[in-house]
Amino acid sequence: MTRAWQTVLGITVSLLLLYWALHDVSAAEFWRHLNDANLKLLTLAVAVQTGGFVIRAARWQVFLAPALPRSSFRARFGSTCIGFMANNVLPARVGEFARAYALSRSAPIGAGAAFGSLVVERLFDAFTLAVFLAVPILLPGFLDVPGLGERLAAGLVAILIVFAVAVSGLLILIWWPEPATRIFSGTVGRLLPGRATEAIARVMESFIVGLGAMRRPSLVAAGLAWSFFHWLWGALAYYLGLIAFGITQPGYLGAVFLQAVNAFAVAIPSSPGFFGPFEASVRLALSPFGIAPAEAVSFAAAFHIGTFIPVTVLGIYYLGRLGLSWGDVEHSEEIVEEGDLDASDGRAGGAGAGAGAA
Repeated sequence: MTRAWQTVLGITVSLLLLYWALHDVSAAEFWRHLNDANLKLLTLAVAVQTGGFVIRAARWQVFLAPALPRSSFRARFGSTCIGFMANNVLPARVGEFARAYALSRSAPIGAGAAFGSLVVERLFDAFTLAVFLAVPILLPGFLDVPGLGERLAAGLVAILIVFAVAVSGLLILIWWPEPATRIFSGTVGRLLPGRATEAIARVMESFIVGLGAMRRPSLVAAGLAWSFFHWLWGALAYYLGLIAFGITQPGYLGAVFLQAVNAFAVAIPSSPGFFGPFEASVRLALSPFGIAPAEAVSFAAAFHIGTFIPVTVLGIYYLGRLGLSWGDVEHSEEIVEEGDLDASDGRAGGAGAGAGAA
């Protein structure tokens, strides 16, 4: 699918979900809940959520360790902010590519290896969120709505099946990289021009290096510990935001569940900033607790916009500090896929960029 069609699909999905989230919500009720919200608590919730990017940048070192044993925290944090800023303002979900590219310009690592580390990060995120989704559902009385638990459980099974297939493919690349490369060369590689096959092979090699964290049990344990800490911290932000709107029924465990539903929802194709899936998933996840649609959507809108602004501003700031342009970010996917950035490129770009980040 071309980027143009990805953009059209994403905008269409966002509009449909926004319509569903808002179609029966009274504007007067929506604004009343916003006006009644505790601004101090909401600000604290936004601050806690923004602090999660510090934790994410610190955790990234674990997944980078096989390819880059030591890296600057500022380079990782700046690249993280650039990536999430890109997802907020640019179409086609280029954020992960932008994040990998930004790090390759500020640290001695190729963009392909950096991107491989982010695939591992997302794998750990998916596992953690699957646990956060499953545990509340399995607790007696958590979702006391006839039939709803069964439907959510069925959805969870579908998510876990997709997750298992993706993990299996990654484990093959991690544990048997040479046979995987040979299989590619003997199948897909034969259908492509020679130069394209060689370019993809180079990307696969650097990508496999980035997946190296999964070969070391100590890094796997550290990755899981950091991931649970990161997402439990994020749930605290949701919990504070819910309290700011007087929504106390789900409690902290409900905030854990809400965050998991929300995280999986925003993974579907949508417009920049995930508007639509975010609001619809909050309404859906809070409905079993008897939260009125207007109350749920007003919380979702305030929390979404509140957390959207800080990381976007930080991303734009670091974009300038690292000497990158919007064109670099917009074409980061092509740069990573072409594999034309190696470690030496990262060192060359990192000399000036690292000084700027400092």
